[in-house]
Amino acid sequence: MTVGRSLVLFVLAALAEIGGAWLVWQGVREHRGLLWIAGGVVALGAYGFVATLQPDAHFGRILAAYGGVFVAGSLLWGVVADGFRPDRWDLLGAAVCLVGVGVIMYAPRR
Repeated sequence: MTVGRSLVLFVLAALAEIGGAWLVWQGVREHRGLLWIAGGVVALGAYGFVATLQPDAHFGRILAAYGGVFVAGSLLWGVVADGFRPDRWDLLGAAVCLVGVGVIMYAPRR
């Protein structure tokens, strides 16, 4: 169950961080205003807390692995929210990153 919990936390962290960054982007670059920016700041703060709930106690490992989730999640967010169409290299890069997440987080250790 620890792997399942960890994966759920990675997804929640990605939603908070990517969503927060997107809200700030919309507020600033698309001129949607301070409420969008404030919502983004709150979501980015929530990301920081979600990351601390990972079952592994090593900050560096969690953040390194989360980087791969962030890459894949950012591409997916772009598809859903902005109509972005990733090419095969985007997809290959995201797959490599997710394999890295698996190796970093879930490889057997003593």
